[in-house]
Order: sequence, then C-alpha cells, then structure tokens
Amino acid sequence: MKKVAVKANSNIALIKYWGKKDEDLIIPYNDSISLTLEEFYTITKAEIIEADKDEFYLNGDLQEGKEYDKFKAFVDLFREKSEKDIKVKVESKNYFPTAAGLASSASGYAALAGALDQIFDLNLSKKEISIMARKGSGSASRSVFGGLVQWHRGNSDQTSFAEKIEDPTWDIGMLAIIVNDKKKKILSRAGMKQTVETCPYYKTWVESTHKDIDQMRDAINRKDFDAIGKLAEFSALKMHATMMATDPSIIYMEGLSIEIINRVKQMRAEGIKAYFTMDAGPNVKIITQEKYVDKIKESLSDIVEQDRMIYSGVGKDLEILEVE
Repeated sequence: MKKVAVKANSNIALIKYWGKKDEDLIIPYNDSISLTLEEFYTITKAEIIEADKDEFYLNGDLQEGKEYDKFKAFVDLFREKSEKDIKVKVESKNYFPTAAGLASSASGYAALAGALDQIFDLNLSKKEISIMARKGSGSASRSVFGGLVQWHRGNSDQTSFAEKIEDPTWDIGMLAIIVNDKKKKILSRAGMKQTVETCPYYKTWVESTHKDIDQMRDAINRKDFDAIGKLAEFSALKMHATMMATDPSIIYMEGLSIEIINRVKQMRAEGIKAYFTMDAGPNVKIITQEKYVDKIKESLSDIVEQDRMIYSGVGKDLEILEVE
C-alpha cells in the first residue's frame, strides 16, 4: 500500500482576506498577500488502507463528527478527480498551536492536498494543488508556496489560486507572540460569514484591499520594509474593525493583545523596526528583522514569557518528505 509524508508551512497574511463570495468553492471577495513561515508547519502522513471508511488523526487524536465530515469531503474531491474509489488513513500533526489564529488550517490543508495528490497519483502542478487546497481552507492555497505569496481571488474554481511573488533573500521575518493558545470560540469560517452578512462597512473594506494589494506589491518590489509593515498593520486593523462592527460583535483581541500592539508602536518610535499584524485570534505577530528580535523580546519580557515568543524566518514551498 502506498504511503507518503508531506510538509507544508503556515503563512500569515500581510494583506488580509476576510469573507467569501462563494462559500462552497471558497472564493474570496479580495486578493491577499502573505509571508510563509519556516518555524510553523504541519507534517501529514497518508496511506491507502483496506477499510470501509477513511481514518483521520489530528495531533494524535482520531477525528469524528464535523471535523471528520469536513476531512472526508476534502478527500472525496481527490477521489472524484482521480476516479479512484480508495480509502485513506491520514495522520496530521501541527508543530504549533491549532485553531488559535496561527493559520494551522493553512498548513494543514496544504499538506493534506500535497499528500492526497501523491496517494491518488494525480501529479498536479503547484498551481493545481493550490486550487485544491483552497477548497479545504482558503489560506491553504498560499501555503503551497514559500516566501511572499499572492492569492488571486478569481471568479471561478480554476481562476482562484495562489502564486509566489518572490523568495525574499532580504531580512524579513515574524515574531509570533502567543497570547492565548486555546482553540478560539468563533472559528474563522463562521466569523467571515457573519461579517459579510452584518457589517455595514464590509463593502468599503473590500474596495480598500484592492488598493492595498497594489501598494504592497510595489513595496515588495522596492524591498521597502517600512512600507510593507505599515500596509500590513493597516490591513489587520481594518479587518478587525469589520469584525467588531458585526451583529453580534466579534472581538478576537484580548487585553494583552492591545498592550503588545502599544509596545510595538513604542519600540518603533525608539528606532526598532517592528510592525504588528493579527489574524482571527488574539495572538500578535510582529513583522521585523532578525537583528531586532532580541531587543523586541527584551522589551516584552515583563508581560510575555520567553517561550511564548517564537521567531520565524521565511518558509519554503510544499515539500514531499517521503514516498513508499
């Protein structure tokens, strides 16, 4: 029986995506740009089994109920595409907190898509794997690639995919601050749907992201770290503002999140290159350069424990670790 192991890295969006115009195909209202992170990753092992149903283990726990149903629906996409009615056992492990706003679904579904491509002998291109991964989790489309990545929103299944902008050799990375590693109460998918349906400012958010994308592409081309950081902060704050202005309000930030944000602003005023971003969760990511990491950790040491501050450089493309 065939076995495979695949590694995919998490990514954190610099220009955010929040909201889908097609819930089934996971096609977003706006493009997004992300940075893939080396230190946050998922390793997924898959094998063909002789059984009546698939098996799915996440972080060592057998998944049932809604999580299993979502997994099975994703595997079904590969069964349909390959026209092979085989059953699989999948063991997926996240080497960082799951469902805590650190993009575990991105690396998880990217790794799963890469593994199933091998299991079902589809030999898909990375663009095609990105399209498939998107159907599990939108941000997973970006985790197929390393470096700086753009997800093109598109207007159909085949036109919504991610592609690499570049593998930056210049100094850029992220310091993830783990404010809370517990599973969030409102998952991203539900939060997005509520925001689209009830936020009176949502249309303005979408319109503003088109300009943000163009400006971020320009900043990346110029390797302008400060421009990249400012745009990322603005995008994150706008996204959280749309969540807060929903009915009922969604607030992922905690008191410590806001305290860290204020510290980042203070550090920047003191000449340290540091910019914050946040996804759908309380954890803060600081976009910075490696030479400033120790100073940032020292500045936050009175409010954040050292082992809850993890620096990551730039991650690589989806990687096949082994095939048997």
